[in-house]
Amino acid sequence: MLAMNSLFRPINTDLTHLRVLLTAGPTQEAIDPVRYISNHSTGKMGYALAEVLAERGAHVTLVSGPTQLTVGHPGIEVVQVKTAAQMYTACLHYFPTATLTILAAAVADYTPGTVANKKIKKQGDTLTLELVRTVDIAARLGQQKRDDQYMVGFALETDNELANAQAKLIGKNLDLIVLNSLNDIGAAFGHDTNQVTLIHRHGAIHRFGLKDKRAVAHDIVDQVSAQLIHLQPHS
Repeated sequence: MLAMNSLFRPINTDLTHLRVLLTAGPTQEAIDPVRYISNHSTGKMGYALAEVLAERGAHVTLVSGPTQLTVGHPGIEVVQVKTAAQMYTACLHYFPTATLTILAAAVADYTPGTVANKKIKKQGDTLTLELVRTVDIAARLGQQKRDDQYMVGFALETDNELANAQAKLIGKNLDLIVLNSLNDIGAAFGHDTNQVTLIHRHGAIHRFGLKDKRAVAHDIVDQVSAQLIHLQPHS
């Protein structure tokens, strides 16, 4: 037991006692009992962030959509969800006590308006689904964010990457946004590597080369850690 405890003892304790809310993975929006709408997110970036944060002393609540991943650090509490609505509910529960919130999940923007209670049979050449907007988790939490909280979002873009990410940063009241471009080879979904640009609310922009996702997680956490000292204490 002593050996196991020492294995997980933080090497860098700059985030000791920090409470973190972190989302990761995709969501699944049911069409019928056997089909759903989802995306290609594997959750690898979010899970790498969870491990790095915990190794540096933070207590991490990881709200995860369906993935094939597991965590090994005792400082990570995993909350499993499937849908965007479930992820939003979980975030609302844990957000008030989190000093740091990182929204790395790829949440569905739309969900079927109705879910069939039986498998939809093939009929005709086309099938029309009515989709309705899901709750914008980042925007809702951004409206509730206090001065003693720090919030990080992700933006996956294919064109006008920097401008779109900056608009999301301001529009959703984030403090930092992590920009991924699908135009960068080896980045974003399905890879063990990533290439990111970190954009701060105060205007600073930091570009990084292609790295494995654990190294990218360290880069992100380093940037966040340097900003947390500027937070206003909760009154």
